[in-house]
Amino acid sequence: MAQEQHLTVPGRYECLAQISDFVIKAAREAGLSDDDIFHVEMAVDEACSNVIEHAYARVQGNIELACTVPEPGRLTVTIHDQGRPFDPEAVPLPPMGEDATLEMIQEGGLGLYFMRKLMDEVTFSFTPGDGNTLIMTKRRKNSQL
Repeated sequence: MAQEQHLTVPGRYECLAQISDFVIKAAREAGLSDDDIFHVEMAVDEACSNVIEHAYARVQGNIELACTVPEPGRLTVTIHDQGRPFDPEAVPLPPMGEDATLEMIQEGGLGLYFMRKLMDEVTFSFTPGDGNTLIMTKRRKNSQL
């Protein structure tokens, strides 16, 4: 049976450390490597920062997190908010070619890209009346080459 832990915090920047501690603990319990744990922490921090900045822009709301270990070596993090709808398809891919410059990369345009690079699976959904849900999964990498 899958292990699941829950945390609900106000959508405020000062709660990011508590969120980070929560997901690090869950990732360790899932048996992820130190590198994988760091990736989970970075992706969740980026996602929750985006919720605070964009979904709750000028209103207050909670961030609900659930960490599930469906099997050893695999962690699923679900982040839910009641903020403004988010459509990941509306976010343009950042320019990453050899001729891309810092000026070409707009501020805030890299968060979704990094989440997708750091995690094995990333899915978004929005349900009117229920809010935004982000589900990210990380699997332990096989350390043997």
